[in-house]
Formats: sequence, structure tokens, C-alpha cells
Amino acid sequence: MQMIFLKKTKIPQILFSVLVLSSCGQNKKIDTDTTQTVEDTLPKMKPLGTEKQVSQAYKNAVVGRINHFYNKNWPNNNMNGSFLVAKNGQILFERYNGFANKNEGTKITAETPVQIASVSKVLTATAILKLVNAGKIDLDQKVNTILKTFPYEDCTIRMLLTHRTGMRNYAYFTDRDKSIWDRHNQLTNKDILDILATKDIGLESKTGTRFSYCNTNYAMLALIIEKITGLSYKEAMSEMIFKPLGMKNTYVFDDDKDRKKIVPSYKGNGVEIGFDYLDNVYGDKNVFSTARDLLKFDRARQSPDFLKPELLKQVYTGYSNERKGTKNYGLGIRMINWETGQNFYFHNGWWHGNTSSYITLMKEGVTIIALSNKMTRNTYAVRKLAPIFGDYPFNFKDEE
Repeated sequence: MQMIFLKKTKIPQILFSVLVLSSCGQNKKIDTDTTQTVEDTLPKMKPLGTEKQVSQAYKNAVVGRINHFYNKNWPNNNMNGSFLVAKNGQILFERYNGFANKNEGTKITAETPVQIASVSKVLTATAILKLVNAGKIDLDQKVNTILKTFPYEDCTIRMLLTHRTGMRNYAYFTDRDKSIWDRHNQLTNKDILDILATKDIGLESKTGTRFSYCNTNYAMLALIIEKITGLSYKEAMSEMIFKPLGMKNTYVFDDDKDRKKIVPSYKGNGVEIGFDYLDNVYGDKNVFSTARDLLKFDRARQSPDFLKPELLKQVYTGYSNERKGTKNYGLGIRMINWETGQNFYFHNGWWHGNTSSYITLMKEGVTIIALSNKMTRNTYAVRKLAPIFGDYPFNFKDEE
């Protein structure tokens, strides 16, 4: 039977087939190697590792006070979100309650990702800082050397990070004038850059002269991450931060794919808030995460090899204090600097009904995180916990 088969088969056809299959295999291998090379050249976050064990005596001393704050700030467990306090990466106190989705009756748990709004800026800044640390970009590099159509010649990466570009907020210059943008269409980061390049939007203030918090800055930083890494922002954040740190419940929202699966947000009265034309812009917002994942992220930022010492120092230097005061902004982090020498580092967020607060008490190794998908300012009150752990001279009466 074998002889008959060979006689009927044309030997050249067999050789051709072998060559084609061999060639396909080689091409596939080359593609894999190329992908691997891109990933290997990416600077990635690393977990901090084992930290000093927190004693039971310490836990006993603070947990009661945290619990008292929780019950006072969110009576009857009315938070509708996630709340976590940890020291040295070890959770001292956490609570999860309320609806993830009212219509479906699903509840918020430790694994429920919610929109962290402007706390996303800390993560975007971290990716940029890792690229700076790896020598792939420079803090004082002109933005238009990377984003070629970016129109403001004096603007640098450092200015984007510190909100000193003078640019206008994209939510305002795309809001009314249809000749600039039709709100029936979803706005993207690239659209924002194209509008800046072609529509003569103009600056709110001269570049580099004053601080003005502006989401446009971080939308541009996301494009820089894409340009330098060759990946989408979603992929880059996953490869550089989320996967290496085991942040399994964290992702960048994709408006085209994720609308039906995300945790929606609600007004204070419980009415669901829908999507709008700004929901596809990322970098300034649109990271979905959990308190536990953000704890992993915070501890990784405390790692000795997170950034080179000279760069790390610049992260926690204030760049927004034109007039003497305590409020300031560093490289992607808010801060309060008191004359006592004590410093308080944090970032808050708000988008639709989502509110968020991330606090890192670096001297004490304490992390405080609150996330909610139902509109409330109580999320921001978690700063009142800081004096439990250190000498933070807040005057909370001024805030009430």
C-alpha cells in the first residue's frame, strides 16, 4: 500500500508543502520573538516584597478608632463602595458594601473593580516615571518631539505631569461648538490632540507660568506612553503595572468593549448615571480597580528600586505653590506641606457618580483607600484618619 501511495504522489508537491509549512513556522517564531522583545524592553513595576509584621498590639490600638470613623462617616454601612486601611501592606481594616449594579442586584465585594476617576492620574504618572527612569524619555523633553503635531512648543513632559502647561480642559472646549467637536461622537485622546493641532484652541495661561489642574495634560501623557512603548495605553499599563503587581481586578476601561460589564455609577439619590461623549478618554481617568489592588500598587511605589533617588525626590517636590500655602502638586501626586515639615501625599478623584481617595502616609507605611460608585463627598473625609498614625496637623473644622 505504501508503494502505491508513493507512486501516485508527486514528490515535488511533497517538498513544496514541507517548505511552506517550515516557512510558516519560522514566521510565527519571528512574530513571537518580536512581541517578546517589546515586552522585555518595557520598564515594569516590582512588588515591594515582605514588610515588617504589624503587631497585634498596634492593631488593637488603631482598629477601634478606624471603626469609629467608619461608623460616623458612613452610618448604617451606607458607603456603597470599598474602604481599606493598611500598614506595611497588611490590612488593618476593610469594608465593602452597597450595590455594584442595582438592576442586577449584585453587591460590591473586595474583587469588584470600580472607576477610580482621577486617582488614575497617579498610575499614568507612574508609567511615565518608569519610562523616564529607564532613559526612554526625559522629564524636560519637549512634548512635540514625541507627539509631532502637538502645537505648544515650550511644553515639556514635566509640565504635563505638574499641570503647568496652561492648556484648557478638553471637556470645556469640546462642549458647545460643533465646529470643534460634535458631541454625538465619542471623543478620543487622539481626537483631543488633533483638535489642539488644528482648531487654534489657545492657552488658558502662558506655558510654564502657573499651576492649573487640567485633565488634558494626562490625556496627552497617555498618548506619550503609547508612542514610546508602541502599545495601546491599556496594554502598556497592563504590562508595566497591573500584571507585574498581580493587580488582577484592574483594567483600563474601553468604551467600545466594556460598557455592558462595568460597574455603573449613581447619583446620590440612587439614579444611574449614563455614559457621555467623554467616556473614551483615558490617562486622566478610566482605570477601574479595587482597594486591594491599589494597596499593591502603593506598596510597589515604596520599593527601593521603584525610581532612582534623584528622580524620586522630584516626584514629591511641589510645583504649584506660586503663593505661600500648604496645598501643592508634585509629579502626579497631590500634597499638603506644613511649616512643621510634615507632608501629606494623596490624590482624589471624581467622575460621574464615582468618587475616590488614595492616601499614602509614607513615613508610617500606612495606605488609606476609599472608592465609591454612588456620588458622595464622604469619600474624601478619609484624610481625617491621618492623625491616628502620625503628626498631621489638619484643622478639620475649616473643612466642615
